[in-house]
Amino acid sequence: MKFQTHPRMTHSPLAHPQFAQPTPPMAGGTPAAQAYPPGDTPGQTRPRARPNAHNFAFPSLTGDAPIRMEAFKGRPVLVVNTASACGYTSQYAELQTLWTLLRGRGLMVLGVPSNDFGGREPGGAEEIARFCADTYGVDFPLAGKQTVIGPAAHPFFHWAVSSVGEAGWPRWNFQKYLVTPDGRLAEIWPSPVRPLADVVLERIQALLNKAGL
Repeated sequence: MKFQTHPRMTHSPLAHPQFAQPTPPMAGGTPAAQAYPPGDTPGQTRPRARPNAHNFAFPSLTGDAPIRMEAFKGRPVLVVNTASACGYTSQYAELQTLWTLLRGRGLMVLGVPSNDFGGREPGGAEEIARFCADTYGVDFPLAGKQTVIGPAAHPFFHWAVSSVGEAGWPRWNFQKYLVTPDGRLAEIWPSPVRPLADVVLERIQALLNKAGL
């Protein structure tokens, strides 16, 4: 299991474009709503087994039922912290393409909007949903806007840090977390590694193959 701090840019065998961009400096976060693992409530402390990704849930951007990671057991999941006004926002297009190409085999893509880095996601839920749909045709699931760094971060990101150390924190918008079908953290890719980069496609396809999907 490798967690990249520098991207490996190669030409995709599917001929998808890749555009490396410099990683912007980390910015401070702002509070946002967070979800808790099933059965947990704010302020609750009780002994329990170390969680995996399937213990967590996110509120839906559209206000529908919560997005529960346990619903994706048996499938790889790519979780990405997103923003609508960032130099990496165009990666929404590749995330949608990735979703279209591989959802039939079982891949799940989950976008987690956040305003934590440079205030690049200032809008509300309706504005975010409209922007993603109208600009990039996004139809993969989007969580409600979340805090993704610091003490108030959504528990998923605290879990990533508990799994791999400080490398688990997002460094900027569009960091990518690949979760295995059994809920373990397989890879973390930083913002400049595009969703259709060889390294991403190959790792996802390997998980799909291993799971018999």
